Amino acid sequence: MTPSSFRAVLPFSTLLPHLRMAVGGVVFCLTIGLIGSIGSSGARADEACTATDTICILRMTEATAPMITEDKWRDQVYRDLAMGYAEENRPELAIPLIRKIGNPDTRAMAIRAIGMGVAHYSDSMSAEDYAPIFKQLTDEASAITHPAAQGIAFTYIAMAQAFAKLDAEATETAKGMTNTALRNKAFAESAEIQAERGDLKAALASIAHIDDEAFRDKAYALTANIFTKTGRHADALAMAGHIVNPYKKTQVLLNLSATQTDQRQKDAGRKE
Repeated sequence: MTPSSFRAVLPFSTLLPHLRMAVGGVVFCLTIGLIGSIGSSGARADEACTATDTICILRMTEATAPMITEDKWRDQVYRDLAMGYAEENRPELAIPLIRKIGNPDTRAMAIRAIGMGVAHYSDSMSAEDYAPIFKQLTDEASAITHPAAQGIAFTYIAMAQAFAKLDAEATETAKGMTNTALRNKAFAESAEIQAERGDLKAALASIAHIDDEAFRDKAYALTANIFTKTGRHADALAMAGHIVNPYKKTQVLLNLSATQTDQRQKDAGRKE
């Protein structure tokens, strides 16, 4: 997904290699003979795993996590475990880890990881299977008492719902947010995701809910540039038509025209 200037969080695909390194580092330090307590998934720290059994390795890590005395590090391990379980399409193992995280911002990141993991597998699942998972994530976000972290968690849920093509649900999640800036951000993020999958109608509908003109123009410009980049030039022009700020509109139009010129020059070069 094209990063926006108002989002400073790495995308899920970028975070994943670091997760695997983190999990690998924890597992490397395990001594198989350690005697651990039973974790929420029923795993033991001394459980024997084959080298290719990812879930077993994650469970070993989970069983060892309570031994970490530093709160920050323990929270980070639980967050990364949630990401690992989600990537393996095991949200039922990931969701219980959220309440074990003390830091509210880290909880929000765990919710993001699980939501994006569900969205990743949504094409191979029915809505009846994955829609209830988002309900669980919404409950977990509601349990976060820190207002800003809670708003960020709901933003991540809306983004994941948009990735899963649950556009109506993403809209409802964003509309329920009380923080105006974060609510507008959630709509803008959803629109970018919808633009990346080539859905002009859905992207326009999301942006229409933004109640700040400058923010709305910014969202129109970002999504228009996504359409330009992906070769959907008619959609890019349609988006540009909604921009009120004349300078922002000219920048989008110049980007569209330059892209077309570059492509024609490349095509002419190939023909020569």
